[in-house]
Amino acid sequence: LTKGGYPARLKKVLIVTAPLWFKAPFKILRLFVREKLRERVFTVSIPQLSLHVPRESLPVRLGGTLEVDHSSWLLHCYKSMTNREDEIIATTGQQQQPPGQTSSGLADSKATAVVRGTSPVMGSAGITAISTGVSALDAHHSATAPANASDLAGADYGHRTQSPSHNGALVDDHHISVVETGDLVATGVNQHQLAGHHHQHTNTSELWTENPPSSASSGFSDDDSLAGAEGDPKTIEQIVQMVRERGKVGLIREYAEIKARAPDGTFTHAKLKNNLAKNRYTDVLCYDHSRVVLSQEDDDPSTDYINANFVDGYKQKNAYISTQGPLPKTSYDFWRMVWEQHCLLIVMTTRVMERSRAKCGQYWEPVEGGVAEYGFYHIRTLSIETNEDYTVVELEIRNTKTDEVRCVSHWQFTSWPDYGVPSSAKAMLNFLQRAREKQAEMVRSLGDLWAGHPRGPPIVVHCSAGIGRTGTFITLDICISRLEDVGTADIKGTVEKIRSQRAYSIQMPDQYVFCHLALIEYALSRSLLQSVDLSEFDDREDESD
Repeated sequence: LTKGGYPARLKKVLIVTAPLWFKAPFKILRLFVREKLRERVFTVSIPQLSLHVPRESLPVRLGGTLEVDHSSWLLHCYKSMTNREDEIIATTGQQQQPPGQTSSGLADSKATAVVRGTSPVMGSAGITAISTGVSALDAHHSATAPANASDLAGADYGHRTQSPSHNGALVDDHHISVVETGDLVATGVNQHQLAGHHHQHTNTSELWTENPPSSASSGFSDDDSLAGAEGDPKTIEQIVQMVRERGKVGLIREYAEIKARAPDGTFTHAKLKNNLAKNRYTDVLCYDHSRVVLSQEDDDPSTDYINANFVDGYKQKNAYISTQGPLPKTSYDFWRMVWEQHCLLIVMTTRVMERSRAKCGQYWEPVEGGVAEYGFYHIRTLSIETNEDYTVVELEIRNTKTDEVRCVSHWQFTSWPDYGVPSSAKAMLNFLQRAREKQAEMVRSLGDLWAGHPRGPPIVVHCSAGIGRTGTFITLDICISRLEDVGTADIKGTVEKIRSQRAYSIQMPDQYVFCHLALIEYALSRSLLQSVDLSEFDDREDESD
């Protein structure tokens, strides 16, 4: 359907309520298309559309709230095209203008409409793009255009202002466009009016541009993930050699260079008067550019703030939510975030109390059958499994506004020492692997209800401040995923990327050293290395200079 005809920047194709005769061969045939295309095509039900497109941008018949007035939209496009005619001609270039064609004719050829078509294969699901010309839009009440919006195949367009997307990015004055044709929906966000897109081409498909990143989308982006060859990737043997040569002192010096750099963003929202008290520590604030944006309540802008940032993973945009341990007064916001981001797994790398000090609020009930209530969310503890190094609590979240129920698995690592880092990474590595397996299991259990990235929605990771042990866990998860996939890892580059999204991640030099030793320990456990002699590691001076 899309081969050779979809724009390179199209990020998502939604096939809505596909019939069984389509689903069965689709699941097989999708294995033979390019990975990037495979990651962008989903089969969804109508209730799942809200995971990909805001409800206010979906028509009522697709489960949204948008009242469609297609004739008004056509007129809006016509006016936009008229106002941008000179720009269109300039960007198109004289070489594309056929002999004898006037400038106005060239501009006319750029207007497009999307209409419902029929196909022996897709039935009423076909999409046909037709050049209508500006003059046809001007005469949208004539025979060229339908008398009412329902005659055109629901090219429904809504406007979204200052509303958070699933990944927390604000979408300001963007047009969310939906073209619905029975079984196929394509979505896109245009930075300007659709007809006035800054890239003007004769090909209708070029009018589409990519969606903003979303945790409910496939999220696959080689540019934005930590998968590429940028930085200084090394094989595990090269990492061992580097660790030997630099020693502990050399790695600490390398970390000091990273830590000395200025932050990669601003903290404006975290410093607002109404938000300051929501930060557990006054010196651990939340970047503006990557923060998780909650839905506003009672038209109060301050209610969209939580001290949490999206962090990219290996070949996965927004793979994690790196956040502080909830305070009693922010526990409601914490559960709102878990609910709105459709999270399945919470990783907690601290105890509630350490050294007689509160490190995190008790935001769930520690006894089976107990229920904690935070606003509209009731959190029931279904089961508790206590292991030597970690505790697993299965939770049920009930949204009392909608009566919807979801399950969340809570994984708490309890073997991190009060001071420093673990002497061995074995317990942490086992914990990480088990947690990853649980996330994969929960994603599989969702079946068709989850149409996003194969690794699932963001994993919430927190300690107390949300930067030290949290950053260590995320660094290890990313480096292990990459090592298993391509045989290389870039610990320094990974830490730098994480710190660009969650300020001050990897809080202490011994955590940076631990990441190196833990990755080597993992490689030994997987027989990627035969033996390693680091007997002089603690004593060796850095020889890299």
